[in-house]
Amino acid sequence: MESRNLYTKVKKATFVLPFALSLLFLNSCNAFLDDQVPQGTLSDKEVTKSEYIDNMVTSAYAIFTTAEDINSSFSMWNYDVRSDDAYKGGSTTNDGDVFHQLEVEKGVLTTNWNINDMWVRIYNAISRVNTAIGTLEAADDSYSLKNERLAEMKFLRAYGHFLAKRLYKNIPFVMRSDLTYDEYHQISNTEYTNDQGWAIIAKELEEAYNVLPVTQTDKGRPTKAAAAAFLAKVYLYKAYHQDDPASNKVTSINEDDLKKVLEYTDPAIYTAGGYGLESDIHNNFRPEDQYENGIESIWAIQYSRNDGSTYGNLNWSYGLIVPNIPDVTNGGCDFYKPSQNLVNAFETDANGLPMIDTFNDKNYDMKTDNADPRLFLTVGMTGLPYMFNKKFIMDHSSAWSRSGGLYGYNVTLKQNVDPALIGTYLIHGSYWASSMNRIVFRYADVILERAEAEAQLGNSAEAIRLVNQIRTRAAGSTQMIADYPNKYGVHFYCKNYTGSYSKEDAIKIVKMERRLEFAMESERFFDLVRWGEAATVLNNYFAKEKERVTFLNEAEFTAEKNEYLPIPHSQYSSSNGHYTQNIGKW
Repeated sequence: MESRNLYTKVKKATFVLPFALSLLFLNSCNAFLDDQVPQGTLSDKEVTKSEYIDNMVTSAYAIFTTAEDINSSFSMWNYDVRSDDAYKGGSTTNDGDVFHQLEVEKGVLTTNWNINDMWVRIYNAISRVNTAIGTLEAADDSYSLKNERLAEMKFLRAYGHFLAKRLYKNIPFVMRSDLTYDEYHQISNTEYTNDQGWAIIAKELEEAYNVLPVTQTDKGRPTKAAAAAFLAKVYLYKAYHQDDPASNKVTSINEDDLKKVLEYTDPAIYTAGGYGLESDIHNNFRPEDQYENGIESIWAIQYSRNDGSTYGNLNWSYGLIVPNIPDVTNGGCDFYKPSQNLVNAFETDANGLPMIDTFNDKNYDMKTDNADPRLFLTVGMTGLPYMFNKKFIMDHSSAWSRSGGLYGYNVTLKQNVDPALIGTYLIHGSYWASSMNRIVFRYADVILERAEAEAQLGNSAEAIRLVNQIRTRAAGSTQMIADYPNKYGVHFYCKNYTGSYSKEDAIKIVKMERRLEFAMESERFFDLVRWGEAATVLNNYFAKEKERVTFLNEAEFTAEKNEYLPIPHSQYSSSNGHYTQNIGKW
């Protein structure tokens, strides 16, 4: 498909980087630079040829997809095991032990590979983007797409810094395309306050927003609406100020930032680009071609199949999530398993509404309790078909729990693919992969971000109206599960909110709806930190969940520490004293 070739055409492009541009300067160890062998040089005239520029831009996009491992798509699922949505999973606590440490918030070391790996990946991506920006800035006006491609690259650079900031909080901002290795190691990670850091990302996106077109032929390129959706998210993070350098607490909520959220979630922006809600939420998580880049997908990491490469340009990052069904998905590792707490959150009361304050008092009972239909599109549970395929009924066997029940028998559905599609949309290589896009910004997020801003500004009625848009869609999201009530005895019951609500209640309603709508999409932990609620929510979660599972026995969230990852030791030690370690006595 031509619209999906943007991220893969780099494989077919042949060009030689001038050595000065190939210094990625972001890995802390000298060995990385030692391995960079000059490949030749290009003249100034050759560098500004349109085909070379196009290759550099395509290369910047490609770095977000071309690795073949769990961090390759930057989905962050393995870092979301810190939330109350998911268990780490796998066979034992030692299987992916560094993520077990994150899950229980014990034994996390600055030298752990997963602390440094994501840092290096993100700054490698930023470096690749900066190289493209430098090439574009050197191009003359005969390259007609110069300004538009610069806007795209600013969008990608903002995305890199955004990912880093959510994980590490205090980060270096690498904003120059001509930065040398030595100059990079002179940058401070605390040059800017937390608020100023978010402002830098917002400024880049605003510059992109002013240039990007309303629609794009290549679906992987960001549109004006994509920049708007990204800006809304950034301003929502920025609104919850955490500007005391000795604390991760939310010190204030800024009304001007909330008003910016309203500006960039204006429905007219998205209508102009042809965006809206899918009729069924599950359409966002189907790999078939007809569902890719649907109406709700504002910007997605693009994957492909049948593109001339061995397997296709596939998303390998979910390979460890697949269950180990004998003779079907052999080698599935069964990571990232929905928690019982998350399942309980989908139960609804006699009015068809979430039980916000009491949902976790007891475990959800499929045979007697009402539930939001989104539960059955998010979590595979014992007694129900896996991925809606009645050939695979889930039970208490090793197919659904490599750990023998240690991590329970629930399986996430949003990242997985029906085994009936093995060989077409589910591919087995070194492990399992799919060509299904990973949606980064979808329209439901825009609606709920607008609802959150309205609620915080005291406009409760409007916030509830927006939440009800999401709930109306949720109630009708039954195309894959329409026979579940009759065949499996489940009870769908999802209604809209009615009446009036206080500001405090409206905020709680919006936060709960975010959890339900984006469950298992790796947003939950970051939301809790953004709201300043991580310690309270997660320690309450641990207290109850310890009654259900043993692997959380030592779990404890330490406020003023565990909100963010530490600065990796290798980065800190090579910064020539310019980095400050995050708070918490790492």
